[in-house]
Amino acid sequence: MGFSPNVVVASFPSRHPTSMEAGNSTEVSQFLLLGLSEDPGLQPVLFGLFLSMYLVTVLGNLLIILAVSSDPHLHTPMYFFLSHLSFVDICFTSTTVPKTLVNIQTQRKDISYVGCLTQVYFFVVFAGLDNFLLTVMAYDRYVAVCHPLHYTAIMNPRLCGLLVLACWFTISWVSLVHILLMVRLTFCVGTEIPHFFCELGQVLKAACSDALINDITLYVATALLGVFPLTGVLFSYSQIVSSIARMASTEGRCKAFSTCGSHLSVVSLFYGTSLGVYLSAAVTHSPQRSSIASVMYTVVTPMLNPFIYSLRNRDVKGALGRLLS
Repeated sequence: MGFSPNVVVASFPSRHPTSMEAGNSTEVSQFLLLGLSEDPGLQPVLFGLFLSMYLVTVLGNLLIILAVSSDPHLHTPMYFFLSHLSFVDICFTSTTVPKTLVNIQTQRKDISYVGCLTQVYFFVVFAGLDNFLLTVMAYDRYVAVCHPLHYTAIMNPRLCGLLVLACWFTISWVSLVHILLMVRLTFCVGTEIPHFFCELGQVLKAACSDALINDITLYVATALLGVFPLTGVLFSYSQIVSSIARMASTEGRCKAFSTCGSHLSVVSLFYGTSLGVYLSAAVTHSPQRSSIASVMYTVVTPMLNPFIYSLRNRDVKGALGRLLS
């Protein structure tokens, strides 16, 4: 991605550069990430926290992938989607945390322009995939509980593969549109991004040129890619609850709830933290507090997902025990 932005020299404060400013524009190769805190005493603590959470995230999700692939009992649609979710969570945290660790360790704040665009692209891709896969997994649970006799026929390997492929295809194009629109923006020399990674919204706010089209695209994409998947999850679980309520035996109800408990916990954690970050940004108007809140869904949520599935799911727990033994 050999993009080269037009960057207006810092002496021009206007967000809408004039023709004279465009004539004095120069090329810059980096932005400055302000991180979570500028306190030197906190840097070793932040480095330790990020490193430990990253290692736990990678190891936990990798164990889930190995357990699912090595145990024939887990070669079902639900665990097929779970292994993909674990892979996406590893990539999701790997998009932001390694660069944060390098900047803290080297006491630098810079990130290259191409590196920032790359980070934005993959962050949008893997955040969107998390969202889509949770919706697909909700549909899988809906079919398992509400149509158990037709589950194998409906959730066949071909459909499962197509659903995952559709998730990748859709979000890859959406993310590419954001990147192509970002290339047309100009940025001032020494542009500071008040975050620990290149978050799309913060990068657009830092632009010196008019980013109205980018903002509209971001809001529309967020609304569509947030509302439709969430609606799918809510519809699936409304049908599941309705179906469970009609079951006569208590044992059947408990079994149905147990198959959905882990996924429901992960869904609640994902959407709860995402909503918390949005509300935090809307209420506080403090970029630093917003970046601290975003640690929850960028690092903490992918770290907790393997624990939720291994502790609440008997099949995964048994497979992990066999794998480790």
